[in-house]
Amino acid sequence: MHAGEDEPLSAKVLTVSDGVVAGTRADRSGAALVQRLGLAGFDVVDHSSAADGIDSVSSALVGHCRDFAGLVVTTGGTGFSPRDLTPEGTRAVLEREAPGLAEAMRLVNPLGRLSRGVAGTVGRAVVLNTPGSTSGAVECLEAVLDIVPHALRLLAGRREH
Repeated sequence: MHAGEDEPLSAKVLTVSDGVVAGTRADRSGAALVQRLGLAGFDVVDHSSAADGIDSVSSALVGHCRDFAGLVVTTGGTGFSPRDLTPEGTRAVLEREAPGLAEAMRLVNPLGRLSRGVAGTVGRAVVLNTPGSTSGAVECLEAVLDIVPHALRLLAGRREH
């Protein structure tokens, strides 16, 4: 997969979890996303974690999206727990929402109806919120992985129609 003839697709993974940040929980979903993105031909240039919460998520996303053209996938914080605030932190930085991507991710599994994850763009980056479960994160990513390269090309100003 290529965004252009000579541009490999880049990706970053952000795990949102108080437990991962504290070192009390393994980052299985983040590692699974890194592996799946690699299999899809993405160059994963960053894999980091942030604490749960609106400010920590929005701050991490601002840093991840600054001067970055590629895919940013978050895992964790999309459910109903009091600390599940990834969508709110993401909305704080999104320039444009992409509800079709979020809806497609929710449709892959009945539990998707419990996901509050959002998707959208920040500059030339596409941001996707996925659940914190390993299988849920990968399933949601796979639901939109086929269309992400096209979205990135469009964000880069290419017109393919």
